[in-house]
Amino acid sequence: MSADAGVIDLLGMLAYGELLAFDRMAADARLAPDLGRRARLAEMAAWEMANYRRLANRLAALGADPEEAMLPFVAALRTYHDNTEPGDWLEALTKAYVGEGISDDFFREVAQVLPAGVLADTDRALVLDVLHDDGYADFAAGEISAAIAADPKVANRLSMWARRLTGEALSQAQLVAQERSPLTALVLAGVDGESVDVLFRRLTSAHTARMTAVGLNN
Repeated sequence: MSADAGVIDLLGMLAYGELLAFDRMAADARLAPDLGRRARLAEMAAWEMANYRRLANRLAALGADPEEAMLPFVAALRTYHDNTEPGDWLEALTKAYVGEGISDDFFREVAQVLPAGVLADTDRALVLDVLHDDGYADFAAGEISAAIAADPKVANRLSMWARRLTGEALSQAQLVAQERSPLTALVLAGVDGESVDVLFRRLTSAHTARMTAVGLNN
């Protein structure tokens, strides 16, 4: 498979992730306990949509149909979201904090390890730019930490929920890797057999640090 096909896969997966995140965050905003928090999550949802448009425009500029580029990832990402429907505000925030954090770590690592001949500087910059900024994670982390401080028992419930989110994300990621050889080949283009393990250790380490930072257990 050509590197171009892998780049289309990478951008298509990221674009659909942004589109779906908009849908989910807009729905999750209704779980907010007050209008201020509802507005904050709605703003995040709007930001996701703006990033989707940037990615869709880039796909079109590369000669790809954005819808066709996203279609291979619809089943896996929708299954993840359908199987991890939050039941309340704190579960919604934990899903955003953990799920989006894992996703961001993956795309950041891929963008950074791919050589210039495989991923154009324009596409590398776009991938890194549409990832969530620190304010996104800080908001969710602050809410989760405050809830645990007010009621320490919340930590156990949210830790179990986070483990479920992680397990489901890994399960769907494995399916994508099996079914999308252009994307898998693209990722492997930036690493050798030994550094694949290093890559996943970095992802695991970042996830562990993220959980610990808000008082959750792996």
